[in-house]
Amino acid sequence: MTDTSALFADGIMEASVHHGVARLTLAQTGQDGKPVPCGQLAIPVVQLPAFANGVLALLKQIDSRVKQAQQAQQSSADAPAEAPQQVPGSFRFSG
Repeated sequence: MTDTSALFADGIMEASVHHGVARLTLAQTGQDGKPVPCGQLAIPVVQLPAFANGVLALLKQIDSRVKQAQQAQQSSADAPAEAPQQVPGSFRFSG
């Protein structure tokens, strides 16, 4: 990976389009519970559909994996517990 910085955001404060570029002002929840700007994501409008489709594909993958984990947890609840239990609400996958 090149010299990039990680940015945590848990929301979008504002979205606008100027001169063919979509600008999303990203937000973090502040100490008072209100959103605070933490950065801006700029995407060329012509690339926005591909970007949005990528995010939607990721959400579908996450949803599918959560359902699989819930089904596995339900089936393991019916079987004798030999393996250590995972932390409730934890979700991990790679690949």
